[in-house]
Amino acid sequence: MRMTLAVHPRQYSIHSFSPNAQIPSHVFTEKVYFIGKTEEGLTLVVPSELELDSLEQEMGWSCLEVLGPLGFSMTGILSKIASTLADAQISIFALSTFDTDYILVKKTCLQNAITALRKASYKIIESNEAP
Repeated sequence: MRMTLAVHPRQYSIHSFSPNAQIPSHVFTEKVYFIGKTEEGLTLVVPSELELDSLEQEMGWSCLEVLGPLGFSMTGILSKIASTLADAQISIFALSTFDTDYILVKKTCLQNAITALRKASYKIIESNEAP
């Protein structure tokens, strides 16, 4: 099966907070955001335009969405994409939802990521809708 990935037009930032930090309420008004919490910390991924007072932040991430929905019986999707990008020396930040996967790459690496994925027979399209 040939997988299709959509490039989102917005840039994202990855923020690190202490595990007990309160999530700023304006995060919840965004159309797209991701939250991950462990005993060690709280991570937020938000559009770069949203300024947060975090402990650390990584700016300038582009988002590739694996167009789904992807069933739970489908295996190896994220692994194959990650391997393809790793072979091209491109680091990723991977996120998953119930329906699909999102791969963030640094904006400076986006064109190389697209080239590597196309070479591996992935179809890459521009997202028609700003997330």
